[in-house]
Amino acid sequence: MSEATVPLVAVLPDLEESRLYLNRELSLLAFQWRVLAEARDESNPLLERVKFLAIVASNVEEFFMVRVGGLLHQKAARVEELSPDGMSPQAQLGTIRIEAERLLSDVQSCFATELLPALAKSGIHILDYADLSAAEKAEADRTFDQHVFPVLTPLAHDPGRPFPHISNLSLNLGITVRDARGRERFARLKVPSTLPRLVPVKTTATVPGEHRLVWLEQLISAKLAKLFPGMTVVDAHPFHVTRDADLDIREVEADDLLETIEESVRRRRFHGVVRLAVREGMPAAMRETLESNLEITPAEVYALSGPLALGSLMALRSLDRPDLKDVSFQPARPRPLRRNAGEGGIFAAIRQGDILLHHPYDSFNPVIEFVARAARDPEVLAIKQSLYRVGTNSPVVEALLEAPRHGKEVAALVELKARFDEESNIEWARALEAEGVHVIYGLVGLKTHAKVALVVRKEGDRIRRYVHLATGNYNAVSAQHYTDIGMFTTDEAIGADASDLFNLLTGYSAKRDFRKLLVAPINLRSRMEELIRREIDHQKKGEPGHLIFKMNALVDRRMIRLLYEASRAGVRVDLIVRGICCLRPGLEGVSDNIRVVSIVGRFLEHSRIFYFRNGGKEEVYAGSADLMPRNLDHRVEVVFPIEDPALVRQVRHDILATELRDNVKARRMLPDGTYEQIHPGPDEQPVNSQQLSLPRRGASEADAVEIETGADGAPLAPGPRSPRRRRRA
Repeated sequence: MSEATVPLVAVLPDLEESRLYLNRELSLLAFQWRVLAEARDESNPLLERVKFLAIVASNVEEFFMVRVGGLLHQKAARVEELSPDGMSPQAQLGTIRIEAERLLSDVQSCFATELLPALAKSGIHILDYADLSAAEKAEADRTFDQHVFPVLTPLAHDPGRPFPHISNLSLNLGITVRDARGRERFARLKVPSTLPRLVPVKTTATVPGEHRLVWLEQLISAKLAKLFPGMTVVDAHPFHVTRDADLDIREVEADDLLETIEESVRRRRFHGVVRLAVREGMPAAMRETLESNLEITPAEVYALSGPLALGSLMALRSLDRPDLKDVSFQPARPRPLRRNAGEGGIFAAIRQGDILLHHPYDSFNPVIEFVARAARDPEVLAIKQSLYRVGTNSPVVEALLEAPRHGKEVAALVELKARFDEESNIEWARALEAEGVHVIYGLVGLKTHAKVALVVRKEGDRIRRYVHLATGNYNAVSAQHYTDIGMFTTDEAIGADASDLFNLLTGYSAKRDFRKLLVAPINLRSRMEELIRREIDHQKKGEPGHLIFKMNALVDRRMIRLLYEASRAGVRVDLIVRGICCLRPGLEGVSDNIRVVSIVGRFLEHSRIFYFRNGGKEEVYAGSADLMPRNLDHRVEVVFPIEDPALVRQVRHDILATELRDNVKARRMLPDGTYEQIHPGPDEQPVNSQQLSLPRRGASEADAVEIETGADGAPLAPGPRSPRRRRRA
């Protein structure tokens, strides 16, 4: 055979190659760029743009507290293991530094050059103290004397007084003062978080409806002489500290997990500094003082051009300016629940067939009603529920508190390790225990992230189990802002699985199989892998394969490799991934058939949905788990099947297909990990999937059974309210 006739054999990349995987941390920062793009999008109402900027600022703080903190621990421990994309902890920290500086620079630019002028044009003026008129300065000074000065506590640093502790996320002023002998000293002054960051300034000249605000730290800086009488204030510069918030809990060694968590939360305030943000122009001597005493290197210092801690801008959304916010809407009540509102209530409706809820477009009130009715229904024998992030004002937990007073057996699994919600959950756990609820804190070494509520009801001579399963938390507030899926069912197999799950969580159980539920860390990974391989088999047999996965994050290397295998086999793979995605789409010979889109809009896309074409016999699952190692292997998660054909069509067409058609809020991921905005083609209509999902008139909650609401409009369960809800968490 001549050389010219030798067949060419394509050499496909090894699916273990690090170049096929994106860095998790950089992917998370890439998400912040997409949020920032919403702050810059002039089609969004102005105060919503401010909200998005505040979200970026807060997200970056959490990123440093959790992710960078973890990498610094690895660096200190000399961890040499590389990330899936082939980077050491040291290399990741260096790359993060470059990308975070670039992101924060653009955040400052967006605020200064885009949002500030637009706010001023709309009558919301955020002013520097130096730019106030004489009358405004006099009013601001009165505010300082009456409300600010009494709260301030300057702390000196000299040979007799050690450097003060700087608390996490605190905004501070570094101050240099000079005494009569010419000696200069450093002092620290915390800007009180109990006072508004933006101080209203009103005078008789203020135009009605206009808002004039001045930064609190600038007002304090202008009046420092009152805090240091007899001294000369040389200069003052703001700085903002972010500490490592990673909880190091040794559960096996803890006699009482509740006390361990409580102590860990307290110690969080004293973890090491992972970032110091300062204003440009801070003198080198002051910066060195901070670096030395906070025990950080210049690599942890970020010098910014504008105001620090811009997450506080979220307070602007409380202004009474509906013209600058998204138009409000009334959530819908699904037709089965409207139809059966007066005919036996919610239990009768669920008996008629499975009911799907798509929040926030569908009201969360039926979920509250489900637990509240169960608490009082004389036929209900028991309620069991998992609680992850319920918030500080929880009507669901209020209903659970009431249930024991009506003779119900109640078990609540309260996850104490829900990050940044630990204190709130501790309060609820104590309140539930005080009312006689069986409170469980989960399995040692595993967070319980599953969203399940089980109601056991006696009906004639039989026992029926009612189950609510969801992708989101039992939180009435976040349900108004997050897109999530929930389902009510009386399916006997799912009910039996739910009972087995709670027995596993509350007692001793070696349960290794479930009838219909996919439960991590038991069978979720293996069943997901089987379902993906089944789709590959369909494709190889000539039946078009199609996977549509919607999730918050795709990180797990084994799952990514399997999706690469599916693409190689010809399976069409559509991924709707809001945040982190470590898979590279569109790589020749690897992921040619994979498309990744991210939707960032008015609501936080939070639902996890998994669609399998299955040779035309479509299957849909939804649940609490993202495709991340922690969710698949280190948490208790539940993914449930949606089996009613009408509900399968609803999820497939009304949710997934609509989001895949989005050409307004969707961004397409490119092979290098960057994203590009999707725009309507010349002959295409704009499709905003979230806007299209808003309920139409006639399906609103106004047609439903009334649910009592509090003064803030939040739904409440009937019955006495726990005093715990009034405590700050």
